[in-house]
Amino acid sequence: MSDLVRNQTGIRSHRKTAAVIVLTAGIGVLSLFALGWVGGFRVNLTPSEPLGLWRVVPLDRAAVVGDVVFICPPGTAAMREARDRGYLRSGLCPAGYAPLIKTVVGVGGQDVEVGVGVRIAGQFVPQSRVSLVDGKDRPLARFGGDVIPEGDVFVHSEFIGSFDSRYFGPIPASGILGLALEVWTYAP
Repeated sequence: MSDLVRNQTGIRSHRKTAAVIVLTAGIGVLSLFALGWVGGFRVNLTPSEPLGLWRVVPLDRAAVVGDVVFICPPGTAAMREARDRGYLRSGLCPAGYAPLIKTVVGVGGQDVEVGVGVRIAGQFVPQSRVSLVDGKDRPLARFGGDVIPEGDVFVHSEFIGSFDSRYFGPIPASGILGLALEVWTYAP
C-alpha cells in the first residue's frame, strides 16, 4: 500500500472520529438544555435583571408588588412593534416572544401616573425615569396612566433601557409563568 493511500485512509478515519465526537457533544449539550428547560431553568441575557441562570418557580397565589416574575408579553400592537425594533426576542410564549423578567410594581385597582417617572398609588417608583427615545433615537410611546385593570400587573425594571410597563402599560397577570429566582447570576 502506498503512502498516499495510507494517508488518505488515515485522514478519513480521523474525520469520522471527529464527526462522532462533535455529534455526541452536540447531543449532550442539547440534552442538558432540554433537562434544564423542563426543570424550569432559564438563562437571562438581558440587562433588565442580573445576567445568568434563573429558575421559574410556580406561583400558587396572585402576584403581589415586589414579585420578580417571568411573564409572557401579550400579542398586542405595542409588542409587535417592540419585536420589530429589537426590544423583544422570539420565544415560546403564546404570542411568539421570549418571556420577560420584570418586577411587579403595581396590581389591579391601583392608580398609575406616568410623567417624568412613574407613580403608583401615589408612591414614586424608584429608577422609573421615562425615556423619550430609544438607543437609536427613535421616539418611544409611553403609557399615559390609568387604573390598572383587575387581572393585570404593571411590571418594571430598574435598568434605564428596560422595555417595561412605562411604555406598554399593564399586561395580563395570566401571562406570568412563575416567580424568577436567581440561581447563578452576575450583575456587571
